[in-house]
Amino acid sequence: MSVIYLASGSHSVRPLSSLREGTRGRIVEVRLEDSGRADRLLALGVTPGALVTVIQTFPGIVFLCDDTELAVERSVAAAIFVHLLEI
Repeated sequence: MSVIYLASGSHSVRPLSSLREGTRGRIVEVRLEDSGRADRLLALGVTPGALVTVIQTFPGIVFLCDDTELAVERSVAAAIFVHLLEI
């Protein structure tokens, strides 16, 4: 299992899969059992510290990660943990 994280003591950390459209946050942890998939996400910039904005939540999760728009399965989004940013 691959785990990559950014230290955060906040209680407002949630899986990307649970966020609503328009929600913004900062990735604090990526927790995937498939190291190949984790490597692909890392190569696309899905890393701790990256800013994300949820664009769509059905049928898959579509989000902006810094300046890149990505679409992932709900199970992958459940392994990406985000610290919510206040608007």
